[in-house]
Amino acid sequence: MDLFYILSKIFWFVASPDHFLIILIFISTALIAGNSKWGLRLLSGSLACLLIIMFFPVADILLRPLEKRFPGPATMPQDIEGIIILGGAERGGLGLEWQVAQFNQAAERMMAIPALARAYPSAKIIFTGGSGSLLHPDNVAGSAMQKWFLEQGVGRRVLWEKQSRNTYENATLSEELLGARPSGRWLLVTSAFHMPRSMGIFRLRGWDVIAYPVDYYSKTADGLRLEPKYWMHVRDLSFTLKEWIGLVVYHYTGKTDQLFPSPD
Repeated sequence: MDLFYILSKIFWFVASPDHFLIILIFISTALIAGNSKWGLRLLSGSLACLLIIMFFPVADILLRPLEKRFPGPATMPQDIEGIIILGGAERGGLGLEWQVAQFNQAAERMMAIPALARAYPSAKIIFTGGSGSLLHPDNVAGSAMQKWFLEQGVGRRVLWEKQSRNTYENATLSEELLGARPSGRWLLVTSAFHMPRSMGIFRLRGWDVIAYPVDYYSKTADGLRLEPKYWMHVRDLSFTLKEWIGLVVYHYTGKTDQLFPSPD
């Protein structure tokens, strides 16, 4: 298991907003107990952030630029060699437990497969994604997912790469699955917020990819919408911040072609 992968998981466990706010509250409580004047200040700031996140979709401010960066094709492109769908929509642990395909809020990645398979009957189809969990690396519900592919009528067409743990490995291990870097144009299917980093990775690897974004989240451009849903807002803020951090880290480790990849 490589050091980059381990460090990224440990860092995000601490930096994820839902965990980070709890850590700050514990630290401020300890400071208050130690009669430090900074304890109350830190606690007040932490609670203020928590209340703002509770009532407003603040993630939209950072999420909207990601989702707008690569619009979907105005008309469906011709001469498509293949379709590559990035994993991340599967709930592997539940799928293994019940042997039924289970999906999370990114399920639109999976829902796109049958329609695209019908639109491009001769195109190759790759579904790439294993377990991204450091503690549960075997949470890949293979038989349940294969059954779902068969139920959608595409089971015999889908090439499944199920060892990748992140987006960079989606690209590199898909190349290994094909035996070489692919020729022709490919549709790249993933969540809209995840598309800039994905396009940067695949283009730098030599893929000729066209963005096919799905799974949108932002409802406002400025986050100024009263909507008291803490669990949803903190979830959106978590994956949005993770994506921006990923863009920076992937660029400066040579995994993407631009800091903020663009359609040009």
